[in-house]
Order: sequence, then C-alpha cells, then structure tokens
Amino acid sequence: MVEDVVPEALGQRGAPVRFEWGPTGAAAVSDPEGCLVVVDVLSFTTAVSVVTGRGTAVYPYAMGDSGAQSFAAARGAELAVRRREATSERPWSLSPASLARAPLVPRLVLPSPNGSAIAAAAAGTVVAGCLRNASAVAAWLLEHGYGVAGRPVAVVAAGERWPDGSLRPALEDGLGAGAVLRRLRAAGLSLSAEAAVAAGTLDRTSEVAAAIRGCATALELASVGFPDDVELALGRDVDDHVPVLDGEAFRAEPARR
Repeated sequence: MVEDVVPEALGQRGAPVRFEWGPTGAAAVSDPEGCLVVVDVLSFTTAVSVVTGRGTAVYPYAMGDSGAQSFAAARGAELAVRRREATSERPWSLSPASLARAPLVPRLVLPSPNGSAIAAAAAGTVVAGCLRNASAVAAWLLEHGYGVAGRPVAVVAAGERWPDGSLRPALEDGLGAGAVLRRLRAAGLSLSAEAAVAAGTLDRTSEVAAAIRGCATALELASVGFPDDVELALGRDVDDHVPVLDGEAFRAEPARR
C-alpha cells in the first residue's frame, strides 16, 4: 500500500517560507494558518493581476470541469473561454492582453489547468503572484504577518502539463516565484532550502525578460498568435495591488511598499 500522507520533512514544515511545484506540491507545503502564493506567469496569475486591477472579481476554476457554466451563472459572472475561442461577443479569455482591452465586468470565472485549479482547491489565504506584482505581494505578506512560525508562506510555481498529464516545471513560473521569494529573503525571513534556491534563481539570471521570451511556454504562445501575452507578463513590479482570494473570488487589495 502506498502511503499518501506527506512526511513532515517533504512539506518543509520547519520553514516559515517554503517553495514547491504544481498542485501536489501546493497541497504538501501549504498550511491553513498560512498563505499560499500561486505563481502562474503565463498566464493565470498575470491575468488575475491585470483584471483585478481593473476592479473585477475573479473566480478561479479548474479547466475542463463541465460545471463551469453553471458555476458562473449562479454567481452572475461571465465565463472566460480558451484564447482561440474568444469572440467579440465573448472577449474574456485566459489572455492577459485581451483582458486588458475587454469590456469591464464585475465578476469573471477564469478557468485554467494549472494556476486556477491550484487556487480553487486551496484552503486558507491564497494570493496570486507574478512578475508584475512580486514586490506588492511580498509587502502585503509582511504587512499581514506571514512568513513566521505558525503563519508560513508557501510559494508554489504552478508549472505546465505534458501531454500525459504529468507536471512540466516551467521556467517562467520558477522565475516569478523567485521574484517573490527574493524580496522575502531581503526582508530577513527564513527560507527553506528549496525556497532559497528558487530565490537565488533571479540572482543568477541577468536577463529575465530574454529568458522568458525564449522559454517553451512563451514560444508556444507566440506560435499561436499571442506574443502580447508574453510581453505583458514581463512587466516587473508595475502593479501595486495584490489579488487575494476573498471567499470564492480574487479581489484587489492595496500593498504598502
């Protein structure tokens, strides 16, 4: 029989600031008394930062769940579609660049197979982090007393999926997570070994924008006609608000830097 309880060491329980990959990693390192920071740079958390900054409440939802339409209708929300399914009548999709131009709506259900699914399944406080808001997220965490014993921070790089459904660690998410972690390290918080290495990734990457433009996910987006999504995601600390999951939906909260 395979043991399905994560050993304490694998959950990084001794560290106030932790780092892992994907939904299984999120379940392992998160704590209901702490804060989970989901990072999905291309594109869920970037999209959330963009659209919450415009005043929209964003409901995370797992991609492919047949109940999405009913879920949205029950909340009086628009349901975002896949990028290539967007139309003039339904312009809301996972594309951050499209969301920046789309008509404002008060509520939006935004499914995705990675970041949105992780956020929707999480318990406790959840924040959407990306390159655009890394400093604001770190400041918000510090302001609210996270990153200490009893109130740990778990930063999770969402990653992508291979065709067989297994996790593909994604460079852009590792860099986005590192941006948040580096700021927490600079504030004097104690990081797990995994979090410290992720924070150090940015120290060793002199050309972050070039690295992300050349990564597999970005090249895939560009090949299907969405290079603007990549460029918008590359903004460093251009958003001064933090998307915090309030009940079922992410809403923008200010951060004092």
